[in-house]
Amino acid sequence: MLELSMERPEELVKVTHALSTGLRLKMMELLNTRRMNVAELAEALGIPVSTAASNVKVLEQAKLIETELLPASRGAMKVCSRMYDDIKINMNVPNRKGSDPNECYEIEIPIGSFTACEVAPTCGMVSEEGPIIVEDSPSGFFHPNRFRAQLVWLRKGYLEYRYPLEIPQGAQIRMIEFSMEICSEAPNYDNDWPSDITLWINGIEIGTWTSPGDFGGRRGKLNPAWWSDSGTQFGSLKTWSVDDQRSTLDQNETSSVTLDQLDLTGRSYVDMRIGVKEEAEFKGGMNLFGKRFGDYEQDLIMKIHYTSG
Repeated sequence: MLELSMERPEELVKVTHALSTGLRLKMMELLNTRRMNVAELAEALGIPVSTAASNVKVLEQAKLIETELLPASRGAMKVCSRMYDDIKINMNVPNRKGSDPNECYEIEIPIGSFTACEVAPTCGMVSEEGPIIVEDSPSGFFHPNRFRAQLVWLRKGYLEYRYPLEIPQGAQIRMIEFSMEICSEAPNYDNDWPSDITLWINGIEIGTWTSPGDFGGRRGKLNPAWWSDSGTQFGSLKTWSVDDQRSTLDQNETSSVTLDQLDLTGRSYVDMRIGVKEEAEFKGGMNLFGKRFGDYEQDLIMKIHYTSG
């Protein structure tokens, strides 16, 4: 996720300018699930290559896309890929005269450190070095080697994680959020393979994201060299949040569940479950990415925003 704020106005202006035209928004949409070169973008949008190139440069300067020069039949071609799925803009201006009473507790947990699971094939997990359990063997999910996992996949079921809750006594929680890179699970990969992926906090259902597919067609930016091009490559970075008014997914409301319903007061831990419900409309499984796979260098992050007592 790209986070922007009023404290960095130059960066904010560059990004908002880059996204201020319908043409560049269409470019970002085309780059959603695969890389494209400038000529391909021009053809898809019905514009001259020179126009596509100048708009690509604007997006590149704003660091919304990255480009790579690759050999072509005549010289080289510029291949573009999207840097972010989500942009968060903080419009609050800090009060320089005094300290900000709002604080944030953040902790990151490896994807293999789940405390409970229910798994059905296709399923498996790999580390940065190679496979760590027998593929399509649910029993392998209880092996201690799971803590080395950098990519975990399952066709049915869930994974559950327990986070320590270490905030000052008497602090008032304002928001809790979980972020992760995730997508559907299909044999090899399939960009058109929807899956309803649901998140729970302390047993309370927060909301569901319908992943459009199991993403491939280009290599994940962080994937190790041994990982096959025919396998799942990357996911989308998704953030579920709960505050005192509602629950959201990437700032879009998913349910009316509020903080009061999560029973966080006085607890020493928080349980988070991510999975596909048996009654889901689209039961397309899920892939969960660690910081050495996919496009985003992170594991499973929990943030708790609070005010000290």
